[in-house]
Amino acid sequence: MHVFPQLRKLERKYRRELAVIGVHSAKFPTERETENVRMAILRYEIGHPVINDSRFQVWQSYSCRAWPTLMFLDPEGRVVGKHEGEIPYDAFDRLLEEMVKEYDARGLLDRRPLDFLPEPPPGTPLSFPAKVLADEEGGRLFISDSNHNRIVQTGLDGGAARTIGGVTPGFQDGDFVIAAFDHPQGMALDGDFLYVADTENHAVRRVDLAQGYVDTVAGTGRQGPFGNRGGKLREASLNSPWDLTIAGGVLYVAMAGPHQLWRLDLRGGMAAPHAGSGREDIVDGPLASAALAQPSGITTDGRRLYFVDSETSSVRMADVDPAGRVTTIVGRGLFEFGDVDGMGAKARLQHPLGICLLGGVLYIADAYNHKIKRVYPNTQTVMTFAGSGGQGLLDGPAAEAEFFEPGGVSAARGKLYVADTNNHAIRVVDLASGQVTTLEISGL
Repeated sequence: MHVFPQLRKLERKYRRELAVIGVHSAKFPTERETENVRMAILRYEIGHPVINDSRFQVWQSYSCRAWPTLMFLDPEGRVVGKHEGEIPYDAFDRLLEEMVKEYDARGLLDRRPLDFLPEPPPGTPLSFPAKVLADEEGGRLFISDSNHNRIVQTGLDGGAARTIGGVTPGFQDGDFVIAAFDHPQGMALDGDFLYVADTENHAVRRVDLAQGYVDTVAGTGRQGPFGNRGGKLREASLNSPWDLTIAGGVLYVAMAGPHQLWRLDLRGGMAAPHAGSGREDIVDGPLASAALAQPSGITTDGRRLYFVDSETSSVRMADVDPAGRVTTIVGRGLFEFGDVDGMGAKARLQHPLGICLLGGVLYIADAYNHKIKRVYPNTQTVMTFAGSGGQGLLDGPAAEAEFFEPGGVSAARGKLYVADTNNHAIRVVDLASGQVTTLEISGL
């Protein structure tokens, strides 16, 4: 997913020279369903045709081995290059520029426009809300309305909504009207300061809720390279920050792009990796040598960071102490996933994205199982809390309710708030009764 923003920029820059065809060869079973591929195309605002390669026929014919794999074809349809894994935008841009010059000189480029019409986005008040943050003390609810490129603030009852930023993506500080985000994700609250993982701007933004102003805390707006060691907050290049939590004046970032957790010292003004070597895997051990795999949700009890690694379908914890370790609670490997409640090695999740901590229990947005799971860290036990596993929008008792790829969870005042991403909705689960309802938001 981290290559999509780069492709969008390149498709705009080379709109008459570059033709992109996406081939979706699914790792997870849920991703093989054409309707789910369609939703992903809308969510990531993909503007080119996509093939659902559910049987891996295209994958095998091009001898692919990694996600993503980029195949470069010349104007006559011949393969001229291959790249496995992420590629920095600048290198990608230079390569395309050279190819355009070469094929232009040979008279091979056909600049006639391609004739296809992308499906329009959903006309709903929320558009693929990614994360949600409930403020128990202040009675506030914050929603990252990702595809509207804004933050929505409302009451815990859905009343008196106001918006921060939107609807056009951008990287602009200022008051709530002119401020601009680009597909924001997770948030952390410190009094009247709301910190936002501004994912496709590769930045962390700060919302002054009292003064009505947005500024940038960390990041340059450009994607950082792998192996980046950080630096001063405003000079450090981040890479797809996905979620945030705060402890002891330090903002911790689930940095999905380089498979790491980062720490932003708000007092000292420095940003640096906290956990993860940068290798994509599930390997426990000392913070710096442990391997993570696309951390996408994070929370804390002040001493430990609890996070979900979506690509290993795991729940893990890392010590706040820089001399600490990473330990896996649930999860086995890059290709070990499923929907299995139980204890220890038997338990399975499928691409979890959200996590929150309440009373020593972790609540997990188990996205591809369309469920909310409870995880008990001390016993490494997983239990389904809400969701039948059916893919849909259905309120009612927890065991019968339906979600559609929930991405975020947060708790306050006896309720669990769920960002039900593909339903463009916020769902509310009563923690005592298990009853699931859909939040009505007024003012949007």
